[in-house]
Amino acid sequence: MDLSSLLKPQAVKVIGHATSKKRLFQDLGDIARDVYGMDASDTVDALQERESLGPTGVGHGVALPHARLHGLDAVVGIFLRLERPLDFDAVDRQPVDLVFALFAPKDSGVDHLKALALVSRTMRDADVCAKLRANADPAALHAVLTETRSIITV
Repeated sequence: MDLSSLLKPQAVKVIGHATSKKRLFQDLGDIARDVYGMDASDTVDALQERESLGPTGVGHGVALPHARLHGLDAVVGIFLRLERPLDFDAVDRQPVDLVFALFAPKDSGVDHLKALALVSRTMRDADVCAKLRANADPAALHAVLTETRSIITV
């Protein structure tokens, strides 16, 4: 598993203004619908349900919202770079400007965890985050994310 198998180029966006976490989740739902054919409302509900268990802001300006949903065949991702950082109740209380959302089939088991580990490891890399923050072109952001050589095998 590598990030290029999880993240379509059109699922990488730069968002100019997200006014709240709820609004951000709605943006993620819209992108999930447009890129992956997912139900936007179900996606938002699943993200909010997961977030109610504990915030997915992992620190250093990064959030990894994730959810399991019926109707998916594989784990898929969406990456957002926020032009204005957003309060996300992160563990370090810092606002978030890099968001990598993962969506997995309800019964995905270990694949969801492997994908989450891969994304987490990638987003902990300070060099990767610096490149992401220095770029506003979605194609370049996708290239930065997918050039990472981290591969997890079964």
